[in-house]
Amino acid sequence: MKRSNFTNTLQTCKKFLSRVKNSFRGKYQLYTGEQLHWIQVVLRLESSVISVVFPWVLFFGIYGFLVSFLYSLGLPIGFSERNRVLTNAILSFNIGLTLLLVFRTNTAHERFWEGRKLWGALVNTVRNLTQEIYIVVKEQSPKDRLEKEAILRLVVAFSVAMKLHLRAERLDEQLASLVSEIQYLKLKDAKHSPLQIAFWLRDYLQYQHDRNCLNIYQLTALHKLVSDLIDILGGCERILKTPLPLIYSIKLRLLVGIYCLILPLEIVIHLSWWTGLVVALVSFTLLSIEQIGSEIEEPFGHDPNDLPLNVICNTMLHNVEELITLAPSNAHDWQLWVSK
Repeated sequence: MKRSNFTNTLQTCKKFLSRVKNSFRGKYQLYTGEQLHWIQVVLRLESSVISVVFPWVLFFGIYGFLVSFLYSLGLPIGFSERNRVLTNAILSFNIGLTLLLVFRTNTAHERFWEGRKLWGALVNTVRNLTQEIYIVVKEQSPKDRLEKEAILRLVVAFSVAMKLHLRAERLDEQLASLVSEIQYLKLKDAKHSPLQIAFWLRDYLQYQHDRNCLNIYQLTALHKLVSDLIDILGGCERILKTPLPLIYSIKLRLLVGIYCLILPLEIVIHLSWWTGLVVALVSFTLLSIEQIGSEIEEPFGHDPNDLPLNVICNTMLHNVEELITLAPSNAHDWQLWVSK
């Protein structure tokens, strides 16, 4: 009986240790496919907001220590416990500040997630459009095949141009590798390169329809996919050009600063020399939440927490290159499979 109890206890301990071990092995997958343990995630300082808020955290911590020092000298610097009105006012201030922080963070996350959904829709639309063009457009000569491959790469060029447009960057080598030299020169002069590429796509489709390589229903379906590309572009531009009103950031940072200045006067009576440390921790929490909202509200840049637009564009490029390389020009894979 004792041996059975000992065995059960040992098994319970093993299960507990296994759970603890698995919790330490919990992984976070990055956009690049790299997987990190949660401890490694915590130590990823370049993706955190510590470097941004640390000067202010240090300031408020020193300020809290100064309040503790003055209080230790006997100066009546703290709020009296008998002053209920002031305590209730600070409590109301806490509630208002918390609600404003929640609103700020939720709004920023909605913008970030909407941007991610738009780029996810862009990937799907590019895949659909390239496969539709590859299958539907008839090839009457080897030249048609080359033109089709160029158009497929031009669809990817739309995505790359859209990325550069959202980042207000100049045309790069990746875009130059996807278009002809003449097209590249025209894109340099264009004020809106993604729209110029969309026009070339529509012109190609209409040309194929005029050559009787597309019927009217196929043309309409392909035009709809190009329209979807433009709609996605417009959605991203709406996020980019309609930032959260500046008054929210100004007011929120002002309230956080006021709160961190008042807090030591409220808690120094109870915490004494621990006031500086507590104020530093509280200010770090509040300022970090506010800074997270600022980091993710415009998700198209180069910051560590922005969307991985380079990775997404490379994914689309690899998909199209694989389609061009592996798909046969005349034979049908499904026919070859059936014939076996």
